[in-house]
Amino acid sequence: MTTRTPTSVVLPTVAPTPVIEEVAARLRPSDELVVVCDAETDAVAERAGSLPLGVRVVVAGEPDGCSGKANAIAAGMEAARHDRIVWTDDDFHHPEDWLDRLHEGYDRHGPVTELPFFVGRDPLSVLLEPLYAVAGTAGTYAGDVAWGGAVVFERDDIPDWEAFLRDLRRTVSDDGLLTDRVEITPVKRTRRVEIGGTVGETIERHVRFTKLARHHDPKGAATNAALGTVATACGLSFPVPTFVALTLPLFGVYLAFGLRRWTFLLAYPAVLVSVPLMLYGLLRRTFVWGGRRYRWRDAFDVTIVEPES
Repeated sequence: MTTRTPTSVVLPTVAPTPVIEEVAARLRPSDELVVVCDAETDAVAERAGSLPLGVRVVVAGEPDGCSGKANAIAAGMEAARHDRIVWTDDDFHHPEDWLDRLHEGYDRHGPVTELPFFVGRDPLSVLLEPLYAVAGTAGTYAGDVAWGGAVVFERDDIPDWEAFLRDLRRTVSDDGLLTDRVEITPVKRTRRVEIGGTVGETIERHVRFTKLARHHDPKGAATNAALGTVATACGLSFPVPTFVALTLPLFGVYLAFGLRRWTFLLAYPAVLVSVPLMLYGLLRRTFVWGGRRYRWRDAFDVTIVEPES
């Protein structure tokens, strides 16, 4: 077994999900898995004593002026014992070589991220898969954007560690902030992430993504809005040519990133609904994420409006 830099893997979750054991199995004796929850009463905290060797549970406390995810990431990074840090999530499969390949990427390029491919579990999220493939997969790759599900960096890669932790506790998007502060190299390796479940959940996610783009990449968001508007106008005026013009390139995107889904055929209707959904996301004042309702006025202006019952 080759030597590897000791690593702290930070995993926010409130439940004792099987992914904890899955990620723990990828650790080496010098590594640690820092599982971060909100409260002592969370199920994962109550079962901390039965978790695998190398796993620590950290209680972040309730967020105040930031998202629960960003608050958990900040607490996990403060608790991390090692300089090399990996962020991950509990909503996708981590294969046996997952951590090794992240290390290989870092040793070759510096901070690296893998790519998500969001797979829908309800009618609306299935319809929107082409948009997720373009923005979430290809956009992450082309734009050097960090994905919080699988990203590795070291403390020295962040110009001001303490300021970064403070800013995490006053924003919503952990990976949006990381993208702004660290030069990230995406590797062409996708992870399938199932999302949605109900149309309502998918709408809330879309609102959050719309606001994330607005606050962290306003120029890119404006460009995408303009392109979406033109594509929608063309789609309504010239349906058949537009269907072909959208579907064939998207099929190429699916092939390029190894996305084995039939949903590239939905490119045309997905684009037709993209502009109304974008406008809705911009006009909505709040959104729900992880059981909390947020008002996100600016990158560092976040209010938790009310708990979600």
